Amino acid sequence: MSSELRVFRRPTLTKPVLVAAFRGWNDGGQGASLAGGFLAKAWKAARFAEVDPEGFYDFQATRPQVSLVDGRTRQIDWPDNAFYHAKLPGADRDAILLLGVEPSLRWRTFTGLVVELAGELGVELVVTMGSLLADVPHTRPSPVTGAASDADLIQRLGLQASRYEGPTGIVGVLHDACRRAGLPSVSLWAAVPHYVSLAPSPRAALALCQRLGELVDTSIDTSELEGAVDQYSEQVSEAVSSDAETAAYVEELEQRTDTFDEESDLPSGETLAAELSRFLRERETDGDDAAREQ
Repeated sequence: MSSELRVFRRPTLTKPVLVAAFRGWNDGGQGASLAGGFLAKAWKAARFAEVDPEGFYDFQATRPQVSLVDGRTRQIDWPDNAFYHAKLPGADRDAILLLGVEPSLRWRTFTGLVVELAGELGVELVVTMGSLLADVPHTRPSPVTGAASDADLIQRLGLQASRYEGPTGIVGVLHDACRRAGLPSVSLWAAVPHYVSLAPSPRAALALCQRLGELVDTSIDTSELEGAVDQYSEQVSEAVSSDAETAAYVEELEQRTDTFDEESDLPSGETLAAELSRFLRERETDGDDAAREQ
């Protein structure tokens, strides 16, 4: 095992599933990272390993943070990617959570470390969580799509084949590494209203946790998230109501969503893949424009 992966102890695991969520490019409205943090808390997950950040980040782009301990001692907090383990409630299997920040550098090496550890721990399934900005209203449940590349997995878990083409983030590279290692993997994506992209979205986190629970056949108490969703909806609705044009746009999205729900339970993989492709193109264009302005 590479020295860049620090394993403090090796937990005893039963049919483990690895669930990964990264802050950064794959985390619109912080939906995925909120879901991952919530699961770690709800499952009382214990940290057992971490990735040394030194070789995987450009610290000018992803800067370490300074904090004060006891109001006096200065502490440097480095970008963190850590592994936690927990027993899945009501299920005869364990979970491993990989929570952290999308690396800046050496993605193939990074994902190789993850897949190697997963193999050593006997992981049977890898599930990544992501969230993307889309034309959805904040007053309706966040649509979630689940995709996989393995035909048997698609049929067994009721997923869809991934048809997305275009730029990708660390989750896309991780799924490719899993595929090459023969490790089954699933990608879950929740949609976040693009007009409140800067606000953390507990609604997306709730949708991801609920879909994950269905996927791994475990019951997740999401009452805390549901309370946060109510508060989020009220706050966003109040902000939206102050602008007539935005309010009219949200009403149009609600009507579109309600009409769509009458025809289908969930959007197809192609629908959310198209939204993701559009979002990534816009991000890429925005980045190019910002670079030209500098």
